[in-house]
Amino acid sequence: MTAKHPKRPEPTNAVRTRRAYFDCRFGQLHVRTAFPTTGGFDEQVTLFCLHSERSSSRAFARFLPEIGDVRSVYAPDLPGLGESDPSASSSVAEAAGAISDLADDLRLRQIDVLGVHTGGLVAMDLAALRPELVRRVALVGLPGAERLPALKQQTLILRDPADTADGMFKLKGALPNAKFADLADYTPDLFDASPKTLARQIGAFLSG
Repeated sequence: MTAKHPKRPEPTNAVRTRRAYFDCRFGQLHVRTAFPTTGGFDEQVTLFCLHSERSSSRAFARFLPEIGDVRSVYAPDLPGLGESDPSASSSVAEAAGAISDLADDLRLRQIDVLGVHTGGLVAMDLAALRPELVRRVALVGLPGAERLPALKQQTLILRDPADTADGMFKLKGALPNAKFADLADYTPDLFDASPKTLARQIGAFLSG
């Protein structure tokens, strides 16, 4: 009598994650990636995820497989952070230039950008610098800056409890096409604690 072996569970997440290095004007960027296994022409617009100044692309490790089911996703370590080479002055403008180089290296005609706090400033700078490249912008938390570039792109602002009324007013002035929403179950390690919830909320905006 042949012994029966239990069936292996079917994979529930059809997303491939990888890490790689890409050249930019300051050396190399370390990038985490996620791709749908289906791929092809039905894939939605590629998403770039930009972390805060006190973090790295590791912050998106659990989020990438959740948001990468219908689109390719790239989460670079910003210059001088994580495993990426530093830029000359570690400015937002230089970081935006490096991300612009990454998009060109990948030969992408259009991208969406997600930015967290300082990464949001980089996202806004890139969207202002290259409006033909950046289709939509999602921001988590208010980027702290005296002056914000004005954007025409559709933008989603996910507010956290630390956001101030003054910062919100400034952001509304720079983003006339912004949609505001509250973050559910906010925690400091948001993308690690609630990757599925964030993927649904941000994915709905990007797909709408």
